[in-house]
Amino acid sequence: MKYDFITIGGACEDISIWTDEAVVVKNRKDKLKEKLLGFEYGAKVKVKKFLSTPGGGADNAAVALSRLGFKTAILAALGDDARGKKIIKNLKKERVDTRLIEVVKKTESGFSPGIVGKDNEHIFFPVRGANERLKIRPEDKKIFKQAKWLYLTSLSGNWEPELKKIFSTRGVHPVKFPYSRGAVKPQFNRVKIAWNPGGRQLGAGAKKIIKYIKNAFVLILNLAEAKGLVSSGIANRNKTAGWFNDPKNLAKAISAWGPKIVVITLGSEGAFAYDGKTSYRQPAIKPKKYVNTIGVGDAFGSTFVAGLELFGGRVKPALKAAAKNSSSVVEVYGAQTGLLKRGQLLK
Repeated sequence: MKYDFITIGGACEDISIWTDEAVVVKNRKDKLKEKLLGFEYGAKVKVKKFLSTPGGGADNAAVALSRLGFKTAILAALGDDARGKKIIKNLKKERVDTRLIEVVKKTESGFSPGIVGKDNEHIFFPVRGANERLKIRPEDKKIFKQAKWLYLTSLSGNWEPELKKIFSTRGVHPVKFPYSRGAVKPQFNRVKIAWNPGGRQLGAGAKKIIKYIKNAFVLILNLAEAKGLVSSGIANRNKTAGWFNDPKNLAKAISAWGPKIVVITLGSEGAFAYDGKTSYRQPAIKPKKYVNTIGVGDAFGSTFVAGLELFGGRVKPALKAAAKNSSSVVEVYGAQTGLLKRGQLLK
């Protein structure tokens, strides 16, 4: 079975609680924890809205890619429970191939309770469940070889052996893909990997994951993640705060480690990309209303990579498409509700 995309990583149920009683606290001591969300200790907090929706990085990305018309499969681990069946049912409804999903017996599927503040930013408390048990099997690697792209999100559990298996995947077909202005030499026998690493991978530091970063075709991070990753590299530890606040500096530093394209999302400021030669800045597309940030990063990253396929490897239109789709997600509740179909995206 050949796929345009196989997404790999988390699938869960998002349980979101909206409240206006949270207080945002600035934290200057940690680049990875620049803003904290606080409540009065021992208080009962008034809930404004409650919502349960499908989620997880691999799940959200798979639905986004499928809606954009790509033949998509997901590799994730779920429990043999009602939650897992519900997640699979939704994926099938979205025409995502679920045959690679691992169902772990006597294990609960992952779920992620979260708090959404009055500015619609969120904090989640992931219960990984079966996601901790995800394993890359020999038969999975055979299927990987036939895919155009692997879209890799956060991995849980004993993640490094599985990451090594993913990045050792070799394709059986030549790939010619111009990722910047003009053509480049064909890349033979390697499946293209887009990687949006999770907290456990980034927390391990550059020294631990640089060998994987160098083999990513696209690396996708938000600004805080990029700062933390770059600052974990010995050569960059003495840079000034101003240097770290410039996404161009961060992208160039990461690009030097080997990925073909580095994308850094900047929240309401849009996104920045660098392909080793050219820098690209994409302003955010203002939504008609601003009610949700859950899944926005997944929408942006997966749509950017889809855009590379749709626009012949051109970064600029891929960034614009990603901004448009993520803006649509912001307008409605839930990580997947606002995801656009191909015709809507290209309109």
